[in-house]
Amino acid sequence: MTASLARATAAYQEANVAARSPLELVVLLYDGALSAIVQARQAVDDRDMAAKRKAMSKGLAIIGHLQSTLNMDEGKDVAEQLDRLYVFVTDKLIEFNVQGRAEALTEAHSVLTTLRDAWSAIAQSGGGTSR
Repeated sequence: MTASLARATAAYQEANVAARSPLELVVLLYDGALSAIVQARQAVDDRDMAAKRKAMSKGLAIIGHLQSTLNMDEGKDVAEQLDRLYVFVTDKLIEFNVQGRAEALTEAHSVLTTLRDAWSAIAQSGGGTSR
């Protein structure tokens, strides 16, 4: 990719993110985590351990970010439930990373897909703006 194309792509991505609502940004984070899981699985199939590490780091960072932004005071039960789900997903990603158990990725992907779809429905309905 040429330098000018890379700059143009980065500018487009920044503008795309800036134009999103907070709920849409949450959906984008879930999309990123799901993409990282798919990339990690593909990297293992390709025997590309560097790509696996990169994908796993990205997925764990996104889940960590989602978890760190939970408002436990205002979110009460919902925030606590999300926190438990994020811990579960993190545990599954680590399990895959350490033990290589592909089913752990499937379980993490399933939970994140359910959450992503729920946040997407809320965003499309113009739902609340706090998590």
